[in-house]
Amino acid sequence: MNLPSQMNAVEMRGPGGPDVLALVRRDIPTLKPNHVLIKVIAAGVNGPDLVQRRGHYPPPKDASDLLGLEISGEIVALGCDQTQWSIGERVCALTNGGGYAEYVAVNANHCLPIPSGVSNIDSAGLPETFFTVWSNVFYNQDIKTGSVFLVHGGSGGIGSAAIQIGTAMGLQVFATAGSNEACSYCQDLGSKRSINYKDEDFVTVIREAGGADIILDIIGGKYVARNIKAAKTDAKIIQLAFNHGSRIEVDLMPIMLKRLVLTGSTLRSRPEAFKTAIAKDLSDKIWPLFGTTPVQLKTTTFKRFSLNDAAGAHKQMESGGHHGKILLVP
Repeated sequence: MNLPSQMNAVEMRGPGGPDVLALVRRDIPTLKPNHVLIKVIAAGVNGPDLVQRRGHYPPPKDASDLLGLEISGEIVALGCDQTQWSIGERVCALTNGGGYAEYVAVNANHCLPIPSGVSNIDSAGLPETFFTVWSNVFYNQDIKTGSVFLVHGGSGGIGSAAIQIGTAMGLQVFATAGSNEACSYCQDLGSKRSINYKDEDFVTVIREAGGADIILDIIGGKYVARNIKAAKTDAKIIQLAFNHGSRIEVDLMPIMLKRLVLTGSTLRSRPEAFKTAIAKDLSDKIWPLFGTTPVQLKTTTFKRFSLNDAAGAHKQMESGGHHGKILLVP
């Protein structure tokens, strides 16, 4: 296949607001032996992209400086050691950066087939959120059926994935969101109870349900102490982001008395082998649930933007009010 020497890509002109993003011409990425080159069909926009754009989440060593942690596309070239995929196959993939471009080089082990019933474009919104939720909540964990799973930010990308996976795994999913419309959206994805945090106290609701066994939080700030109150004895609280700040004052005594686990992680810095293991687990246990009944997972795309309007996509994400994923389409 004859490939161009250059491509369109979105660069940061420096840390700052959405307007620092600009469309430029770049050389096509070079391939490592275990990588594949993918012609991008669509790229997902995620919270870490916004944090990196602001200058607070630098890419790991040897990673692309371009934004974009998940894509869908067509494989157009293979690294010399790569036999898992073939040229012409369409996949979605977790990247280590570089997704905001027409072409991206990806570890072949971090690619997954397009799930049944999912369009090539919409599948771009799956990898980052599904890898994140599965690795933090379910991977190598023995979680009892019927456990209470509280998901904050239920209408966002992470929340949408967490509600669906939790429901598919037989958990009682409770979700918080900021409007009745967003709560209805969470209910449609499978949440047992959606809590409009502007009208209700999630701590009270969860305590009435017996307390949460698992809490997935992207809010931080005052939610940290409230999560501790809502948690059941021996519960696990997983912190994935801090939209309301990471510096807090908290009473540690309830953590001791309840024997709580308070943890968190970032996915991008995890070893390649770990991401490969997550990809295999998703392929074996979650991807078959797309397009099947009675449990049917689905994509939750809110809006698509053109690659040259990456700034608009970031503005949309920062403004809130979206339900599901925001995508860029070259």
